[in-house]
Amino acid sequence: MAADNEAVEAVSEILSRSCPGGVAIELPFELVDEGLSTRVDPDRPAVVRGYVSGHDGQALRAAVTDVRLNLAHLQAFGLRPIGELETRVVHESDWAEAWKSHFPVLRVGRNVVICPTWRRHRKAPGETVIALDPGMAFGTGLHPTTRLCLAGIEDLAERRLVAGARVLDVGCGSGILGICAGLFGAAEVLAVDTDPLAVQATTANAQRNGLASVIEARQGSLAVVSPAYDVVLANLISSVLISLAGELAAAVRDGGTLLASGIFIDREAEVAAALTDAGFTAIARSSETEWVALELLRRA
Repeated sequence: MAADNEAVEAVSEILSRSCPGGVAIELPFELVDEGLSTRVDPDRPAVVRGYVSGHDGQALRAAVTDVRLNLAHLQAFGLRPIGELETRVVHESDWAEAWKSHFPVLRVGRNVVICPTWRRHRKAPGETVIALDPGMAFGTGLHPTTRLCLAGIEDLAERRLVAGARVLDVGCGSGILGICAGLFGAAEVLAVDTDPLAVQATTANAQRNGLASVIEARQGSLAVVSPAYDVVLANLISSVLISLAGELAAAVRDGGTLLASGIFIDREAEVAAALTDAGFTAIARSSETEWVALELLRRA
């Protein structure tokens, strides 16, 4: 399907309900600024992939049936054309290697650099370099929602809100956001994700960046964390941010900060209203293409 953000978000949400192995969005990027940045071509097709274990044939068939039915219903909303659902067996090693050819060294924000472990980069003065190997976990820094979050962490760090802080990364994926916070001096980072592959990737990437003693990766959701974090990072889709608004509020200390990303612009008002009702006050906003990130303060 064409890289229409509303259609991409809708399809990814449908897949996320039926694919416990996670969802990956591959937007049609092209490199600009001498390979240090990217932009999306909205006229080229995007690919959304969901992963289901092949060991349970009954669960696999049920997932395919549910997704196909829900995608058919989605066509009634008049979004851009959505392609046919395709299925194939993917070995873990194949997926891990597939990332590598499309994952360059990237600069995000002002001085954050994401460097894949299989590429070389000479660190310049003032740069914060994240060494990353996502493996099968989602979160490479290529997507605008991740870039917005990383830039937001950099802004918080410049205002001295990250050094020495207790940070929670909800839906950690590859661990990229928690690692960024750790490199900016967070005292401790708890990274949670329902996908065990994300926990493995986050643990490995924390070690690669010398943060094994700072970052703990744990399988689970907000229900398994303790409250009173100084900073909570939540790069999630809009519907999940809305449904978790109360739990996110419980996880942030009074006066603490929530950085919420993954918000499609058409749902920004809805997300902001849910978070405001839960006890947050929005104090800053950033955007890229049709995606929005919000910085919110937890009211006492």
